[in-house]
Amino acid sequence: MADKKKPLSPTGKKNRHVKAWMQQHVNDHWVQEAQRLGYRSRAAFKLAELAEKDKLFRPGMAVVDLGSAPGSWSQLLRERLGRSARIVALDVAPMEPVVGVHFLQADFREAAGLDALAASLENRKVDLVVSDLAPNLSGVESADQARSVHLGELALEFAVQWLQPGGNLVVKAFQGEGFIEFQRSMQIHFGKVYVRKPKASRDRSREVYLVGKGFAALSPAHDTTADKTPSGGASGARGR
Repeated sequence: MADKKKPLSPTGKKNRHVKAWMQQHVNDHWVQEAQRLGYRSRAAFKLAELAEKDKLFRPGMAVVDLGSAPGSWSQLLRERLGRSARIVALDVAPMEPVVGVHFLQADFREAAGLDALAASLENRKVDLVVSDLAPNLSGVESADQARSVHLGELALEFAVQWLQPGGNLVVKAFQGEGFIEFQRSMQIHFGKVYVRKPKASRDRSREVYLVGKGFAALSPAHDTTADKTPSGGASGARGR
């Protein structure tokens, strides 16, 4: 009598997936480069490429780093902007200190988190807002996409309130439902909006970054979503 095949264990399947991801992660060029240069994650190279392409950095800037943990963007900002820069970072997760960076462990979605951030800024405007905020993935694509767009909208609202005229915004986004509408919302407030896919982003990921250049504050009467064709289109994108 032939042996019956045992049903696949969901736990075993998950473990194989985790092992495959770990192997890919360890062998990843950008992970290895991050370890070599002392950055806390490969994400440092994403911001470095965006900053070079769109000329985002200058010494002594005031910057807010949203979704900062584990801290690689804060590390890069401190390194590139110099000791005179004013850098405030925020994340709901803990982050090991970065010299010269003021870190707040708070929830950006809550009023208390925003109040703490405002207090740290001491009512002074900033030159650049960078947001690597991303939702905890549930596995339900439509729900995860909606949460991602919502975080982007919150980052945009914050930037509109705190950016100096002419300031810039970098915000993580995922291509999918609501992406184009969010891009158009950014165009209301920035002279140029570009879609960028840094080389350090994984090819299979839908992750991109929207870069808003040249912030221009609008009066409340004009602060409505305009029906415009997105500037920048998919320039700089390398596919999903």
